[in-house]
Amino acid sequence: MNQKSMNPKNILVTGGAGYIGSHACVELLQAGFRVVVVDNLSNSKTESLSRVRQITGLPLTFYQCDIRDKTALADIFAHEDINTVMHFAGLKAVGESCAKPALYYHNNVYGTLALTEAMSEANVKQLVFSSSATVYGESGCTQYSEHFPLGAINPYGRSKAMIEDILRDLSAADILNQAKAPWKIALLRYFNPIGAHESGLIGEDPNGIPNNLMPYISQVAIGKLAQLSVFGNDYPTPDGTGIRDYIHVVDLVKGHIKAIAALEGGTFESGGCKAYNLGTGQGYSVLEIINAFEKVSGRRINYKIAPRRAGDLAECFANPELALKELGWKAEKNLLDMVADTWNWQTKNPQGYASVEAGCASTEATG
Repeated sequence: MNQKSMNPKNILVTGGAGYIGSHACVELLQAGFRVVVVDNLSNSKTESLSRVRQITGLPLTFYQCDIRDKTALADIFAHEDINTVMHFAGLKAVGESCAKPALYYHNNVYGTLALTEAMSEANVKQLVFSSSATVYGESGCTQYSEHFPLGAINPYGRSKAMIEDILRDLSAADILNQAKAPWKIALLRYFNPIGAHESGLIGEDPNGIPNNLMPYISQVAIGKLAQLSVFGNDYPTPDGTGIRDYIHVVDLVKGHIKAIAALEGGTFESGGCKAYNLGTGQGYSVLEIINAFEKVSGRRINYKIAPRRAGDLAECFANPELALKELGWKAEKNLLDMVADTWNWQTKNPQGYASVEAGCASTEATG
């Protein structure tokens, strides 16, 4: 099988049962793609895929396996007519990465190596990679552009930066060797995804205590957690708390659909590997997020001021101009949309997804 004979509408989504991956599955199915999901369920549940089908009324194929299992991946590529891979699978907690760096390098970096080896052997060379703004590190600037030097400051960010280097090298080698089917790779650097699908059927369901601000706030609002810690109120910002670029998860995954179109079109006609920021270009402080949540939910968010955390920046937001210029993408939803959809998800699912056992065989996800 050569790459041109593959169905351009067949997409393999790694980590497709997770927070961002499940939202991507919805957008892909609604855009007419056939979706094959690979997920090891280490931080996700098959219930999310059942709800994807409920939202779309469309089937998808699910394989429970780890992307580090190259034999299993080879079998999947042998049985599925895949044209493009959307790669979300990976561990993503900064604090955990500092405590367990080897786990993050093995899971994220080695897992991507195994995936790209399986892809190469199957002659599938179109990849949309879930990267992160953490690859930039501390640049001294507040608005980050793709040409900035990389300097990740924690193992999670460094694992993403290492993967970017690997993918750039794979692409460059194919171009140098004039490969007939060169790698076409879009590196999408996320800022801070929040929100949920407007239906309230899928959303962020972290294991244990949330690592990110928005699910923590929503769990305080619903009464699941007692209090939020705001780390630092003495930054050189208008209210003293850190400012970040928050992007609605649906806007984010729509950027992935645009990236697939770019891989298929003229931007990557001769192959290549290119990075794009996915953010709104606007920052909000922690207290602004809390105030917006209180306004939408009608609940008081109990919080306390805690000492700054090492490595936290005062302010960080995206320059999204390249994604607009080359992908035709920009964020459309505002902060109140993000908060309202988060609260809708949390109130409808106060305990997150119900635990659902998944088999190891390929199955059609059911509602």
